[in-house]
Amino acid sequence: MNAIRYHGPGGLEVIHYDADVPLPSLKPGFVLVKNIIIGVNFIDTYHRTGAYKVEYPYIPGRDGAGIIEAIGDDTGIIHDLKVGDRVSYFVSSGNGSYAEHTLVEIKTTFKLPESISFEQGVTGMVQGLTAHSLVTASYPVKQNDTILVQAAAGGLGQLIAQMGKIKGARVIGTTSNEEKASIAKACGCDEVIIYTKQNVVEEVRRLTGGKGVQAVYDGVGKDTFLQSLDCLAIRGFMVTCGNASGKPDPVDPQTLVAKGSLTLTRPSLVHFLLTRDEFLWRAIEVFSWVEQQKLRFQYNQPLPLKDAAVAQQMMEERKSTGKILLVP
Repeated sequence: MNAIRYHGPGGLEVIHYDADVPLPSLKPGFVLVKNIIIGVNFIDTYHRTGAYKVEYPYIPGRDGAGIIEAIGDDTGIIHDLKVGDRVSYFVSSGNGSYAEHTLVEIKTTFKLPESISFEQGVTGMVQGLTAHSLVTASYPVKQNDTILVQAAAGGLGQLIAQMGKIKGARVIGTTSNEEKASIAKACGCDEVIIYTKQNVVEEVRRLTGGKGVQAVYDGVGKDTFLQSLDCLAIRGFMVTCGNASGKPDPVDPQTLVAKGSLTLTRPSLVHFLLTRDEFLWRAIEVFSWVEQQKLRFQYNQPLPLKDAAVAQQMMEERKSTGKILLVP
């Protein structure tokens, strides 16, 4: 099969489009999926640069959607999957989705309703399930909370904002310009702060009567981390969920005390999909919101798989306002 592989850590130059890559060998508890749409996520760049260690040569990609071509031996996992099903999936470890075929655990393979497209199916995986775990578990958003979403026009930020509204919160978002502010407002943000023109902390304090927000969801990282802490109310929750601008500097626990007995958490999606039941609960709820038109996915026109370097560059330079997709 054709696949993208990293043969070692580095920049965009280590992204290779390789032909004649061996098909994954079917294993018990897994399905072999012929990919139709492939998702691009920031974690793909962490694997590329060596920030997250992997074994080379390595096929990146954590999510995709396609058709089941084969199912491994029964391992006692209860499922309704069969050959020919339309599915989307999440890959928690090992070689991933930047390929014509991917081997996926049954545990994290979701049979798509007919009303859900492959593009929607992919967007509902890493980003959709991450957003769901953030607003239901990392900090469970409550009716009448006020939350702050950094980079609210980005792929993950849009979903957090929409899910925050579904949960009954007042949502404040940050963006870099007016165009992205319009996107954030369309996703339900009640207020949008343009950080290139406004002081985010001052605006948050003004909008909350000086109190601050109950939670901040920050996928930006280094550039916004301390700012996000300063936006929190007493006993607020700082949910750091990405490092788009780099890894934040270490924080002294005393800082959390001084700023109001804050709670700091850095979740990983894999820890919120420990069982198939938990995976299905999250996926079913996410896609039911899509079917009920409560949740809207935004994604870009798919690029050819061979242009994976272009896709990752778009993401790193924040030139995208939705999910970036590839096609084999």
